[in-house]
Amino acid sequence: MSYKDSPYFHVGRATDLKGRDRVIYRLFEMVPGFLSGGTLIATIFLSYYFPVAAAVFIIAFDLYWLLKTLYLSFFLRRNWKRLKHNLALDWKAQLSHLKYEHIYHMVILPFYSEDFGTIEKGILSIMQSDIDLKKMIIVLAAEGKRGAEAQLIAKDIEGKYAQSFGHFITTIHPDGLPGEMAGKGSNISWAVDKARTEILDVQHIPYEDVIVSAFDIDTVVYRHYFNCVTWHFLTSEDPYHASYQPVPFYNNNIWDAPALSRVVAGSGTFWQMIQQERPELNVTFSSHSVPFKTLHDIGYWQRNMVSEDSRIFWNAFFAYNGNYRVVPISYPVSMDANLAPTFWETLKNIYKQQRRWSWGSENIPYLLFGFLKNKEIPLRKKIKTTFVQLEGYWSLATNPILIFLLGWLPLVLGGKAFNTTVLSYNLPMVTRNLMILAMAGLVISALAFISFLPQVTTHTRKRDKALMLLQWIFVPVTIIIFGAIPGLDAQARLFFGKYMGFWVTPKFHK
Repeated sequence: MSYKDSPYFHVGRATDLKGRDRVIYRLFEMVPGFLSGGTLIATIFLSYYFPVAAAVFIIAFDLYWLLKTLYLSFFLRRNWKRLKHNLALDWKAQLSHLKYEHIYHMVILPFYSEDFGTIEKGILSIMQSDIDLKKMIIVLAAEGKRGAEAQLIAKDIEGKYAQSFGHFITTIHPDGLPGEMAGKGSNISWAVDKARTEILDVQHIPYEDVIVSAFDIDTVVYRHYFNCVTWHFLTSEDPYHASYQPVPFYNNNIWDAPALSRVVAGSGTFWQMIQQERPELNVTFSSHSVPFKTLHDIGYWQRNMVSEDSRIFWNAFFAYNGNYRVVPISYPVSMDANLAPTFWETLKNIYKQQRRWSWGSENIPYLLFGFLKNKEIPLRKKIKTTFVQLEGYWSLATNPILIFLLGWLPLVLGGKAFNTTVLSYNLPMVTRNLMILAMAGLVISALAFISFLPQVTTHTRKRDKALMLLQWIFVPVTIIIFGAIPGLDAQARLFFGKYMGFWVTPKFHK
């Protein structure tokens, strides 16, 4: 029996298992929180009982952070240049050297409570793409739980735009199906299978010829997105063992969003740009594209969990015994930055969204448990993958706090004996100077952010333009409040078995 046919393949949490397997999976769920919480507690403990050791650790850690910042800044700059190049490239001309006319694009657009205008904006961007719209299959996936309101919006969209595409269907995902969690994963899995039975099988479209793009409902595509994905798919050495990942920009409403929201959104974009230059460390995130053949083979997106966008990668990774990867296309799609009617509601929504993304740590137990059960994946690959994923979630939850909050602890807790040493005198200066050097990377971030901003709107004020540069001084605040703390929050919930459900980010437009 292959691993994808095993009872472990679609496990969502420890409660899905029984006996010894349940205990093992539950222990694995505690690993991210144990590592992150243990690091912070150990730092406090050392600062009180062994302040010299704590001070040495903090200086060494700050030096590590400086080197890591320089390392990541190099990748950010390289991907910035690649993105600029790819945006200027005529991807249809690139395709003219290949046989591509047989390729279809299926776009899944799941929505819950979003309004007509939000959905229409994404549909219009697809219509403006430089691609044969007769090769487009649009699947508008409404949630049955939302009732008549969502179905009416879906009907209005279909009536207005269905004739513009080769195929257009609306699906209604039933509420409360056995074994499902309410969320994007269960909705798009239902929708893509409906598209298979009602379009692909009826029209005899080969599964091998279809690329599926699973988009958030606010996703706006750039003109050459589908041609860019097609080119990467056709030129890939092993196209059916890969997902195709764009870079998420949060530019749809960037001029309306407050500075803190823009910094958080921009930071997310920069991390994805860096990951594009390190594809061996990358997994799928948010809006992404996958061959339909692959999706059908592994049973579509997992229906019983929150982080379906990253879990689909791990499902395929285990189904093909480690022979699966992300192909970075270094081309953007645009979505909304967090915005609510009031500033405080915006901050609340940013925190909830970051906590939901941090809940991706639920993939850690799935990964560890899968490595334990799947004997076909090489040990070396298991060790490397485990280290990369653990280090990523550990860094998210601990590094900002260690850098900006705990660097002074030995001075506060170390007592008189420590505070009379030369090390105590030099600790603040050394950590401050290392952090000043590390923060120089913000200059690169600010310039990269400015270079990808959409055209200035008529209501944009000069103050807003200046803030686009000055806003990056908020990074020390945002990476703690909207990075480390929601990261620790999510990992603590997983540690104690307080499982999260899917939270839909509200969409608001001025």
